[in-house]
Amino acid sequence: MTAPTLSPGDTAWLLTASTLVMLMTVPGLAFFYAGLVRRKNVISTMMYSFLAYAIVSIIWILYAFSLAFSPYGPLHVFIGDLKFAAISPFVGVKPSTLWIGTTVPAFIYCGFQLTFAAITVAIISSAIVERTKLSAWVLFCILWLTFVYCPVAHWLWSDGWPVSVLPKIGLRPALDFAGGMVVHMSSGFSALVLAYVIGRRLGYGREPMPPHNITYVLLGMALLWFGWFGFNAGSAVAANGLAASAWLVTNTATAAAAITWCLLSWIKEGKASSLAFASGAVAGLVAITPASGFVDPLSAIVIGVVASIISYHMVEFRIKRGLDESLDAWAVHGMSGFWGSIATGLFANPKINPGNVGLIYGLIYGKPLIGALQLASQIVTSLAVLGYVVCVTFIIAKIIDKVVGWRVPAEMEYVGLDMSVHGEEGYIMR
Repeated sequence: MTAPTLSPGDTAWLLTASTLVMLMTVPGLAFFYAGLVRRKNVISTMMYSFLAYAIVSIIWILYAFSLAFSPYGPLHVFIGDLKFAAISPFVGVKPSTLWIGTTVPAFIYCGFQLTFAAITVAIISSAIVERTKLSAWVLFCILWLTFVYCPVAHWLWSDGWPVSVLPKIGLRPALDFAGGMVVHMSSGFSALVLAYVIGRRLGYGREPMPPHNITYVLLGMALLWFGWFGFNAGSAVAANGLAASAWLVTNTATAAAAITWCLLSWIKEGKASSLAFASGAVAGLVAITPASGFVDPLSAIVIGVVASIISYHMVEFRIKRGLDESLDAWAVHGMSGFWGSIATGLFANPKINPGNVGLIYGLIYGKPLIGALQLASQIVTSLAVLGYVVCVTFIIAKIIDKVVGWRVPAEMEYVGLDMSVHGEEGYIMR
């Protein structure tokens, strides 16, 4: 078998895709979240995303990339070793070194995966805005990346147990093309855990806390939609037909979900809310992520529509329960990510992606036994990821609460974190 050689086209595409995914976090997610909070916390909220990106960028190079993607070591079914720590000529990685099984340099594969890790951590800030210490967030970014993201990424994307062990017990390898479980379920359910541990903002449920700048939300949504093409199509790690298919279904599911949530809002509230449109778009982007390399455009429409219906009702449920998971990462990322992961087992079309070891069949595409085994694998893996993420995030959150504490003093929260933490104002009216 001929060894792969560097492909300039694949490399150029992955460089582009990596930059697009970086754009999703800063400034995309930063603007999206900043518009949803009160004006006295706009800088603070944006800084959570910026800090997450910077912190992950350093930790990823030092050791996290190796833990997540090294296929070696005695515990390689669960976690990688440190073979690629400080990825550099010191560990035998040069600019000309190709990443394992690809036609692209290891450096840009590492960079591409870095951007995924960064936005995953940043999404979790949904649960902590307007009330938490910066020191607690910094510590959380480091611990959560190390003990939650790296293992889960290794499981799904580096031949971990859902891929290598499940076939040995009669199931199919679990599928997660671009991060429904790794990115969105893990961040969404982690946000739910943090909201529970940290508690509500002062005045929550007694005073209005409307989004202060819907324009920021729409700008952030547009940047997320734009960048997500790199997120999903880039996960083909090649400039090929699979990347093109992922691009198309990503756009299709997003449009279907945005329209659906907007319609739900229009029917129930009598107004076609732009915030509803933006929320639906993100739900669709999330839900198609795990399935984007496996499904056709018609299935993408179904995935997007159902994602909006699920997330819309989960937001309502969260509000009725009085849980201050402030920006709804759990309802939108967690639950749409869960749905998308299950939907992959329903709608995976062998004509889109035949797979490397036997055809990939969703339940509705014939071969009922294979489809049922694939669906079962998706369910088992999703529940395992959910259980691991919730338990470990809870432990991390409690440790941080004991060591540095999560909450700022009440007077700082009342003034707003922009002034009390950063000494700056988002809007100066003078």
